[in-house]
Amino acid sequence: MENSNILAGKKGIIFGLANKKSIAWGIAQAMKEQGAELAFTYLNEALEKRVRPLAEELGAELILECDVQNDQHIENVFNEVEKAWGGLDFVVHSVAFADGADLKDRFHKTSRDGFKLALDISAYSLVAITNQAARLMNEGGSIMTLSYLGATSVVPNYRLMGVAKAALEASVRELAADLGTDGIRVNAISAGPIRTLAASGIASFKTLLGQFEERAPLKRLTTIEDCGKSAVYFASDLSSAVTGEVHFVDCGFSTTAL
Repeated sequence: MENSNILAGKKGIIFGLANKKSIAWGIAQAMKEQGAELAFTYLNEALEKRVRPLAEELGAELILECDVQNDQHIENVFNEVEKAWGGLDFVVHSVAFADGADLKDRFHKTSRDGFKLALDISAYSLVAITNQAARLMNEGGSIMTLSYLGATSVVPNYRLMGVAKAALEASVRELAADLGTDGIRVNAISAGPIRTLAASGIASFKTLLGQFEERAPLKRLTTIEDCGKSAVYFASDLSSAVTGEVHFVDCGFSTTAL
């Protein structure tokens, strides 16, 4: 990507960075390259050891604890952002989780608690984060999240996460309609399968990657860099009239017949 600095002067916060294989890392690198000032969150002390060095590598000064199941944590994060920056231009929501036990068995055996947990972390967290972010976006802004094809089609072994992503995408549309009059855009990036920490919990993931590469029109796998470029677009004024969309970054796989 050319260093045109199309995000110069923009400030944003990224939820969900785990390591250098994360889609959030590809997004963070691309945004930093384009001139954005970034803040990051981490779940707990154990994950802080991973996140802090990466955030500091990109010059971040705001590196904040946030368990997205804790409303007070979320409010505290945006209070700190307000103190430091006064306002906010964009948010990246790259948060998803389901108990591994609920991904191993047939879907109808999903536990009630497991269902609640997956929907809370993977979908409701976007609503809770947006609620706090919106108050800092007085001049409009952009909120984006990460989805997957399993939201609209049955992907082998994705099971409960597909249901959670479906709820996430429905939330994107509702939030976009809700916040449009405030100049706040809400969109989702639906990435092709990528070897991330989260993907390691999906059975037969290597087989899925091989099928994807064979059938995708571009005949290659999606990369975190691909996702980063699209995230820059959504954070920038180039997407000023785009909201409520699910944008596929999957080498065309979603256009092929199953």
